[in-house]
Amino acid sequence: MAHTRTRTAFSPFLTASNAIIWISAVIVMGILSYLISLNNNQGDHIIYEEVISVLTVAFFVVSFFLGSYPGYILLFNLIFSYLWLVAVAFTASDFTHSDSALLHTVEAFSFIAFFFLFFNVLYDWHFGYVRGGRTTAVV
Repeated sequence: MAHTRTRTAFSPFLTASNAIIWISAVIVMGILSYLISLNNNQGDHIIYEEVISVLTVAFFVVSFFLGSYPGYILLFNLIFSYLWLVAVAFTASDFTHSDSALLHTVEAFSFIAFFFLFFNVLYDWHFGYVRGGRTTAVV
């Protein structure tokens, strides 16, 4: 009896990817919190970027537990990938021409978070829908 290829066990790729996303969000959150505490107007979109990083830090802990269940986290990754895409666009428009290393760090780690979220979406979609991630046996 042959089984279809499933992803129901621990996925090292998703775990590593989620850890990188969470660490990137923590770095972005810390730097933006510092800039907001200085009351230094660094751009028009800094509050949006701070909120997205805080939400990612808070809610992405769930992804470490749901990451081993195919399909459960696809919508979660899709929503956050679009939120981070907008954050990357905002940081690029606000911080690219700055001379501050902190602002360039926010820009870089925002892109890293978006990049790994995008690959999480592709990975989960591929194993959940294209490969037919089912737990039933094929006879």
